Amino acid sequence: MSPSPADRFDDIPPSRGRVGAHRAENPRFGGPGLFLWAAVATVVLIGAGIFASLVAQGRIVLFPEPAPTAAPVDTVAPVVDTSYTVLVLNGTPEAGLATRVKDELVAQGWPESGVLASNAGDREFPTTTVYYAAAEAEAAARGLAGILGAADVVLDPEYPLPGTPATQLTVIVGTDRTAAAESNDGTEIEDGTEIQDGTEIQDGTEGGSGTAP
Repeated sequence: MSPSPADRFDDIPPSRGRVGAHRAENPRFGGPGLFLWAAVATVVLIGAGIFASLVAQGRIVLFPEPAPTAAPVDTVAPVVDTSYTVLVLNGTPEAGLATRVKDELVAQGWPESGVLASNAGDREFPTTTVYYAAAEAEAAARGLAGILGAADVVLDPEYPLPGTPATQLTVIVGTDRTAAAESNDGTEIEDGTEIQDGTEIQDGTEGGSGTAP
């Protein structure tokens, strides 16, 4: 068999190094470096797991909803309106309180016939309160409360009471206006006589149902 003819591949010198896919080991990923990267990856995975757990439990909210803004509350300006009739009910065991409140209102411009004084069924009513039956009466109710120093103004459709005018406001005088309550605020008391708003109230004037309002 005759030898093959020479070609250009016969002139390539034999290689003395590595041939093919073999590569020398990269020294950057060996020993301590590889351990450090593994530790970092472990910490990251643990942190991600804890974070995901807190999100799943609802202890971390990724996209919290903004808190709703409270709508401003419109306050009706008080108006003193003497066209409203006023029913004053004494809600205390002390006799005469409703009548004294009536006198205060008459002095402020209410007609004598426009203010009625009587006793309430509850004789231990704690706080003097003005009741009104319709929203349009709120301004007048607040004006009345300002004159009397009433702490509360309440919308209650049960007022006015049956048989009374629709434009009536109702005041229940509470125990906060009794002589004992006001004396605790510094009202002068001498020789068993209580002084309240310049009026002497003798001992023994307290009464229950059937007493002067």
